[in-house]
Amino acid sequence: MLRIRRSWIVLDECDPAIISAVRVGGRLTCVSEARRIGLWTPDHEHVHVAVSPRATRLDATGLRLHRSNGPAPFAARATVDPLINVLHHVAECLDASSALAVWESALNSRLIDAVVLSRVQWRSPRARRSAALAGSLSDSGLETHFVELMRGIGIEVQQQAWIDGHRVDALIGERLVVQLDGFAHHSDAISRRRDIEADARLRLRGYTVLRFDYVQVLFHPETVIEIVRAAVAQGIHLAA
Repeated sequence: MLRIRRSWIVLDECDPAIISAVRVGGRLTCVSEARRIGLWTPDHEHVHVAVSPRATRLDATGLRLHRSNGPAPFAARATVDPLINVLHHVAECLDASSALAVWESALNSRLIDAVVLSRVQWRSPRARRSAALAGSLSDSGLETHFVELMRGIGIEVQQQAWIDGHRVDALIGERLVVQLDGFAHHSDAISRRRDIEADARLRLRGYTVLRFDYVQVLFHPETVIEIVRAAVAQGIHLAA
């Protein structure tokens, strides 16, 4: 057992990230706690910890300290932040698109309800923006990022549209389908073959299919924007 400032913790029975938080008298929060509970998060190196704004002389090696409290109360000896406070720190810490992706992951996972989010008294403009935009349709953070890219250039996206008895990630206008392949997508030939067949069925029904992957959407967004923008300019999204 390891003696820690507020309690006794058994090392082999506790998440190392939580132990890191407790060592400095804080709570696991932001993307670290979001990932621990199964939400989509962008890659990150540090353990994110919420500490008192008055805390001093802390060894922050390997930590990203958040010196503010969210709108939800927490127990004095809490080792992890409540979800509402986690989302608060996410909104303050990440870029707008990544933050929204985490929020929508929480909604999609049914860990929180959209009505609850809308009624929380958020303390920052960033959190209020996320609360206003967050929806539960995105199956992944990748999808949220794509929708945000399109929103930025004034293109409306219909998410999770049903076509020919199957669901597509995004439909623009009446005829432009966008499919998004996650980081671990197509790990086997069967999955790849299924997608080829789905794309073929859509083309036979008069749809144009654009397919983007994780790297393109997150790291080369300008390429994705230009391809979709050119397709819309050509009227490919419209029915003949």
